[in-house]
Amino acid sequence: MAHIHELPKTMKALVLKSTSEPPTVEIVPTPQPTVGSAVVRILAANVVSYMKNIYNGKRNYAFPMPIIPGTSAIARVAAIGPDATKLQIGDLVFLDSLVRSRDEPSDAFLAAINEGSTPGSAKLMRDVFRDWAYGEYCLAPLENLTLINEHRITGAPASGGLGLTIQDLAYISALLVRYGGLKDIELQAGQTVIVCPATGPFGGAAVFVALAMGARVIAMGRNKDSLARLKKVVPHAERVHTVPITGDMQADCTELKNCGEIDAYFDIGPPEAQGSTHIHSAILSLRHGGRVSLMGGYLQDVPIPHRVIMRRNLRLYGKWMYERSDVADIFKLLEAGMLELGAQAGAELVGEFPLEQWKEAWDAAWENALMGQFVLIKP
Repeated sequence: MAHIHELPKTMKALVLKSTSEPPTVEIVPTPQPTVGSAVVRILAANVVSYMKNIYNGKRNYAFPMPIIPGTSAIARVAAIGPDATKLQIGDLVFLDSLVRSRDEPSDAFLAAINEGSTPGSAKLMRDVFRDWAYGEYCLAPLENLTLINEHRITGAPASGGLGLTIQDLAYISALLVRYGGLKDIELQAGQTVIVCPATGPFGGAAVFVALAMGARVIAMGRNKDSLARLKKVVPHAERVHTVPITGDMQADCTELKNCGEIDAYFDIGPPEAQGSTHIHSAILSLRHGGRVSLMGGYLQDVPIPHRVIMRRNLRLYGKWMYERSDVADIFKLLEAGMLELGAQAGAELVGEFPLEQWKEAWDAAWENALMGQFVLIKP
């Protein structure tokens, strides 16, 4: 029998019925817990910078409708299925939006955003976990809920806590994907990694994470003002070097090598950077045996310096998102005080919006996409 604590019969949620029409706030049935799942009360749900272009159809993502949109969130457990052995009602949790099949982990999808690339992932999204965080309550797999050490993370510093708020915690969602890529290439404390592009919301998050992992960072970007801002807002700025992308591949490579021996390169380029010279410059600057993490969103094949990769024993790693174990690991970094969150660590909460102001929230996320900036919806 499921354990339920004052779970209402209905809830308020944002419902999208067609990408050709705006979503509407409606009263819908509250989800009920089943075996292998729990229902959580959403406290703060993230808004990705391009959220509006997902749900107006411009990104052409595949997902079933009607649907309750959303992505990762901070929540409290409201009801649990009969097989839950760790989570308790009232626990503070991180709601992970990367859902995987239990019997075939390669069947994976981004909750309420993209049904994935396999028939299994599409079935799982369509039939089981279709709706997500832009409602008062959300049904989620147990393994998508990471228990947060509330005493340590949100407790007062005087009592051994970090003093973080729910809003501060929500930014960890932006860091998690980048942590998956950096951990995949086994970035170690004391090593040097190029992050490029480094000044937007995705590359900027990678800079935060690499610094928390103890690395030295070479941040590349086209905008010198944005690179200067990066140096001002990140913690441990003494471990950050900046190199502008000039479009001159050899000159940029030389500038990178002037920073010393480079162990790794983390690429997080957007589709617009398809023909940029930075990929060659960064790879050519790596030491013998260096590693490359490819997490960029390029829509077509990107040329690489094959001969250099072969002769220097360079290793290329492709990474989509992160592993389940990475979620627990990044919270360990947070608990240990190595990963810093909040305004003092360079994160900027642009705004918090109720469900009724979903459009303002999506516009704010689109218009404020600099490093460290984030927007939340609070159902």
